[in-house]
Amino acid sequence: MDTIEDKTSELLNKEQDNVASSRKKDHIEMAFQSQIADGTLDQRFYYEPILAGHPTIEDLPNIDFLGKKMKAPLWISSMTGGTKEALTINHNLAKACGDYGLGMGLGSCRALLYSDDRLADFDLRPILGDDCPFYANLGVAQLEELIEKNGLHLVNEMISKLRADGLIIHVNPFQEWLQPEGDHFKKSPIDIIQECLAYFDFPIIVKEVGQGMGPKSLAALMELPLAAIDFAASGGTNFAMLELLRASEAERKHYLPLAHQGHSAEEMVGFVNDLSSKNIQIKCQEYIISGGVRSFLDGYYLTNSLRYHSVYGQASAFLKHARGSYEELQSYVEAQLEGLAIANAYLTLRK
Repeated sequence: MDTIEDKTSELLNKEQDNVASSRKKDHIEMAFQSQIADGTLDQRFYYEPILAGHPTIEDLPNIDFLGKKMKAPLWISSMTGGTKEALTINHNLAKACGDYGLGMGLGSCRALLYSDDRLADFDLRPILGDDCPFYANLGVAQLEELIEKNGLHLVNEMISKLRADGLIIHVNPFQEWLQPEGDHFKKSPIDIIQECLAYFDFPIIVKEVGQGMGPKSLAALMELPLAAIDFAASGGTNFAMLELLRASEAERKHYLPLAHQGHSAEEMVGFVNDLSSKNIQIKCQEYIISGGVRSFLDGYYLTNSLRYHSVYGQASAFLKHARGSYEELQSYVEAQLEGLAIANAYLTLRK
């Protein structure tokens, strides 16, 4: 007589046979669809499949960045504030940072300089916790205006209110020029940044807003005691193009060539690596590689290509998944981290 254990074992074997049969059927039906065409293999990596077991997210090495310890080299780039959806978006992003040990930069905090009406959109430190790097954000134009009015103390108050680690200064001359409500710079951004460095005691990061920077601009920034430089390269949201979409058809046609100027993240990695061997006094040692970083493989490749300490940043990809439930964002973040862990285990860069 069969025992209960025998019957259970028989049922499990049948179930496993059914699963195996279904899998083999899928393999047969999809065999021709699953072929990779010649010339489409990713040429950035060597694939080394026999040197490691399957990793987990916990296998990712911790990273010392901006004086904090991150659990993965992933930065949530500056987002939004002062809109109806901002509270949900920023709170979801902050929770992901806290849960997974990531870094975060806020969108423009201009609204907080003179009012606390939108403070709830930005007050994320209680959600993030104290261990994650967390930076506020203002544009060069706002800082120039504050300097003229002897109002830089308002930035100190804002940083204190947010319990932020420091400030991101975003540089956006094309956007300001094309924006109907834009501000025109009276001084060069590098002059404003230097004045801020002399005035503030907290760390400062400088970023562009979607078109990147050329080697002369990077060299000027690398010689300053900045906490980090954020590439914000071409390939992600292009804010010059964004303003052109708001403009009249005639203005769009006239100024469209400006939106096609800039540098990719990979090109900027090359600029920084080249500058590292030039005869300049480099003081900035950390970098956020953002702009057109589509996947964990892009991030893995770029951070391992740069000669300096770096993480990679994404904005629109996080924004897409942060507008609804936290579970949707959580799934995206975990897929990114699992992909990074797999890349760490099985891929090395081709030099």
